[in-house]
Amino acid sequence: MAFRRRAKSHPLFSQEFLIHNHADIGFCLVLSVLIALMFEVTAKTAFLFILPQYNVSVPTADGELVQYHYGLKDLVTILFYIFIAIILHAVVQEYALDKINRRLHLSKVKHSKFNESGQLVAFHLTSVIWCLYVVVTEGYISNPRSLWENYPHVYLPYQVKFFYLCQLAYWLHALPELYFQKVRKEEIPRQLRCIALYLLHIAGAYLLNLTRLGLILLLLQYLAEFFFHMARLVYFTDENNEKLFNVWAVVFVVTRLFTLTLYILVIGFGLPRVESQALDPERGNFFSFLFNNILFRMSVLLLVCLFQASVMWRFIHFQLRRWREYWNEQSSRKRATAAASGTRQQTKLLKRDSGYHENGVVKAENGTSPRTKKLKSP
Repeated sequence: MAFRRRAKSHPLFSQEFLIHNHADIGFCLVLSVLIALMFEVTAKTAFLFILPQYNVSVPTADGELVQYHYGLKDLVTILFYIFIAIILHAVVQEYALDKINRRLHLSKVKHSKFNESGQLVAFHLTSVIWCLYVVVTEGYISNPRSLWENYPHVYLPYQVKFFYLCQLAYWLHALPELYFQKVRKEEIPRQLRCIALYLLHIAGAYLLNLTRLGLILLLLQYLAEFFFHMARLVYFTDENNEKLFNVWAVVFVVTRLFTLTLYILVIGFGLPRVESQALDPERGNFFSFLFNNILFRMSVLLLVCLFQASVMWRFIHFQLRRWREYWNEQSSRKRATAAASGTRQQTKLLKRDSGYHENGVVKAENGTSPRTKKLKSP
């Protein structure tokens, strides 16, 4: 008990130290793993943290191809890249977002939202470029049948598995960042829902061997999210500039339609044509074996359709409210302009009735003096 009291009072265990130095702690842990690569005794353990595991030589027509499947050792690799994500998060915050915030002088609420959008813009832009490179080089776009042919896709190319591990690491690192970034209590439930949905979809695609479909769906999702958070950044710098929100609205609708079409095409029509394979836990098809039956597939497809419909309903409701506020603002401006012009016209009429001033002398409308002339005595 005495040790616990001393530990809590020690500056290394204080809340302020953890909040302001969490990136430095992560950097020390990453550096220790990299130093372990230099020694033969610890190099094998260090490789567990850095490189994807479970590599398998798959025979092909041109020879052998090294591919990967998933396992429990992936958790060690994900842990290492969580610390990498924490370091990159701190770098973007300190060298980009904080400098912009000092110039903008935003309020606390806008400051928090600006930091959130700035971090997500950097992440989504990187993920869109990386994901587009993977799906193009692997031929998933040029050959849509590859999304369901030879399912389950147990063996993954190196870049596909590494991409999924990094995605899981990023969204897991977002959980402690809620504490380190001192996110407001009102914002925590919304961000937790967002993180949980991303982890559910990415981990689901990874464990169910739907990685090809998951890559294209992530590409569409990240593209829409990039435009949204970019529009928020532009809005915080100039509140009269909302053009990017219109671009985001178009991209959002198009990506939702493509997402729903892909789900129906692959899960509803593609996977039923695939012959069911025998259960082989060592091969890593346990979850995909359970998934590829009509009851489970239709249940997942129904849940996806309901979720997409709810997302579209919230989007339409948001747009209608936004347009209603815009038209109310425009009508109020027109009424104010009409009232101002009416006031000016009344002022002119009053001036005409009472005469006007010219060179300090009040004159009538026809230019004659309003004062009565004195009659000369005969």
